[in-house]
Amino acid sequence: MIKKTLLTISLLTTLVFANGAEEIKIIDKPINFGQERIDMTKAYIKDHYGYDVENIEIEPRIIVLHWTADMSFKKSFDRLEPQKLFSDRKDIVKASALNVSSHFMVKRDGTIYRLMPENWMARHVIGLNYSSIGVENIGGKSNNKEDLTPAQVKANIALVRYLKKKYNTITHLIGHHEYREMEGSDLWLELDKGYRTEKSDPGDQFMSDVRNEVLDLNLSAAVN
Repeated sequence: MIKKTLLTISLLTTLVFANGAEEIKIIDKPINFGQERIDMTKAYIKDHYGYDVENIEIEPRIIVLHWTADMSFKKSFDRLEPQKLFSDRKDIVKASALNVSSHFMVKRDGTIYRLMPENWMARHVIGLNYSSIGVENIGGKSNNKEDLTPAQVKANIALVRYLKKKYNTITHLIGHHEYREMEGSDLWLELDKGYRTEKSDPGDQFMSDVRNEVLDLNLSAAVN
């Protein structure tokens, strides 16, 4: 169980890049990822991707940036914390009762929290979960306002650099609203042709601001 894998107290990970220009601090704040959620994740992988797996480890290839559409960190965390979906998620519950999740959550002041192991599969983006790391940003009020902060831009830049340094398998950086442009790529796995949602997060400006500062990493955007 993840609550035994990650300490329930907050731990601080600090990484300073070789040039001394970037620093990242990550606080571990685990969501509930017990055996039930692990088993539901395995079932999701089998039903949607066609793989019968022994564990839920992934090889990260994509970083997907999101917003929460809620301005409260506590409410946003509480949405991801349970193992099963809330009853109001009628848009995706038919696909699975597995709750949505994300590897990271970034507060409006730029504080970064790690919610689960980076190499475990989270349910955060249709078709790409099996190869992606998800980053939720607090904001996007009512799911239609591009209101993410400069501190969040800076934090996401540092987080992208940290993840690329740690996982040299990462080749793509996309926004959630761009995910359908990945259909047809070798990373797209969704078997249910009717399972799609429309997304607007985290917005073109946010993606542009982050991408412009990580050009040297040569990360691809959506492929189509």
